[in-house]
Amino acid sequence: MSAGRLRITVRTATGQGRTPISAFDDALHAANIADFNLITLSSVVPPRTDVVIADERLAAEHGDKLYCVVSTASAQLRGESAWAGLGWVYDEELGGLFVEHHSGSQESVEELIDLSLEDMARRRGLDFGPAQRVVAGVHCEDRPVCALAIATYEVESWQAARG
Repeated sequence: MSAGRLRITVRTATGQGRTPISAFDDALHAANIADFNLITLSSVVPPRTDVVIADERLAAEHGDKLYCVVSTASAQLRGESAWAGLGWVYDEELGGLFVEHHSGSQESVEELIDLSLEDMARRRGLDFGPAQRVVAGVHCEDRPVCALAIATYEVESWQAARG
């Protein structure tokens, strides 16, 4: 990664808990991004950005802001499945796009990602190159579960906002 470039990390995880919120928190812990205030972005990737699949801990303090594109899916009933995914296209000079989808099956999530990215690129009259995607899935046995796919853009301290 070059100096001055934005680095977006893409990661997936699953979790379980006694409630859907607890399962979501467990997935955040598994993805090494718990204890942030998530600020959801739409789906645009700036030019000259490195988009990488990684799960390292982000340097931050408890409660810092984390700008992200996020997809979650949950299941609470025995036998249900939850699938979440992110897809993206990117060109060094044009920038790129993320899409986030969730469903009850891997095939459905992958199809939704592909169709959305194709439509969005065509609408802009641009060729971003080949699409990439990540998906996560989990099956509910006896406790609520959550599947998570997230692209983390940047961490911001509350101290920075206070000047």
